[in-house]
Amino acid sequence: MPRVLLVEDEPGLVMTLTDRLTSEGYEVDCATDARTALESGSTGAFDVILLDVMLPGGNGFDVCRTLRQKGVQTPVLMLTARGQVVDKVVGLKLGADDYLVKPFEMAELMARIEALLRRGSSTSSSAPGTTDGFVFGDISVDFRKAEVTKGGQQLELSAREFKLLKYFVEHRGAALTRDELLNEVWGYNAMPSTRTVDVHVAWLRQKLEDNPRHPQYIHTVHGLGYKFIA
Repeated sequence: MPRVLLVEDEPGLVMTLTDRLTSEGYEVDCATDARTALESGSTGAFDVILLDVMLPGGNGFDVCRTLRQKGVQTPVLMLTARGQVVDKVVGLKLGADDYLVKPFEMAELMARIEALLRRGSSTSSSAPGTTDGFVFGDISVDFRKAEVTKGGQQLELSAREFKLLKYFVEHRGAALTRDELLNEVWGYNAMPSTRTVDVHVAWLRQKLEDNPRHPQYIHTVHGLGYKFIA
């Protein structure tokens, strides 16, 4: 039974979401403030975290950032009434895996949770040739610890960036379309847009490449997508 940490302070929504998630076969724990959310989320005992942005004692952005800094890789789906693009970008850059604006359809929420769980399951085992790690240039990837170092210094990658890098490594040498990356790394092909793939690739290049404008590892395949060479 998948475990969900629901971080939400609105009683009516807590009750509605808990009832629906329970009926769908999920085990649900609730946190109603930032401190409790951080304490519960840090245990690593959950399969997915539904995280509201506006919380008593803090906000979901800070909770997400701190969880990632602690090395917690649990998928995070942010729930918020704030729909501005800048808020979505902030959440994703801090390590959130997905973003859903209130009010939302329950069916869409369930679909996104299922997508996050599928990705978590697929990334728990390494493809042939990756084993527990991979080294290219001065960069070392530890798949078990979800850690990346460059020149001996640890890089701070978001959960999404790490999953994207892992998919590149597992399919090195292959020309990967944006739609394929969207489907395999994000888990569904409707949202977000393929522009999101480009943004995450740009962030990844900034952290991995010595010269992001002339990448050595993540190459653009014009009119198609990307190719990882290592």
